[in-house]
Amino acid sequence: MALASELSYSFADTLNWENEEQIELIDGEISLMATPLRVHQEILSALFLQIANYLSGKQCRVYPAPFAVRPFEKEGDAPEDVDTMLEPDITVVCDPAKLDKYGCKGAPDMVIEILSPSTRRKDLRIKYQIYQRAGVQEYWIVDPDIKIVQVFQLENGVYNAPDLYTAVSTVPVGLWDDFSIDLNPVFAVN
Repeated sequence: MALASELSYSFADTLNWENEEQIELIDGEISLMATPLRVHQEILSALFLQIANYLSGKQCRVYPAPFAVRPFEKEGDAPEDVDTMLEPDITVVCDPAKLDKYGCKGAPDMVIEILSPSTRRKDLRIKYQIYQRAGVQEYWIVDPDIKIVQVFQLENGVYNAPDLYTAVSTVPVGLWDDFSIDLNPVFAVN
């Protein structure tokens, strides 16, 4: 839910707040994030575990939320210059130069968002557009209610029509030819 305000905020502002709530910053507007449901966290954990195990010993890194992604930040930008900061559920970054003490500056390679009642619209529309415009190569949207995963691949700067996977599927990860995620344990939560 966006906070009503005529002010425009920057990433620098968020660094100075003594706030224990999770927030996102989109085009200078602050959005509070609701506490995730248990099923959301169990799905996040199951996905994260598979990705982390695969990436063990490799250059790419995977991060669960909270992890600050500033998708449009460029080299030399100061925190005052950054007006968009997102907290994806899972973020994969393969370029170590994009990592700093705050999180990821620039587009990560892969992002996974798990839909919840409070984030559904933002994940499906707003974040979809941001990730596409920023150049995130692979964007997954996980719907716990209907146990479906949509996978978007970036081609020529635009996401293709999504590949859809059900709870019994094994999903190939487009970033790597030798890795797929088994959705059985991901959706085996009650």
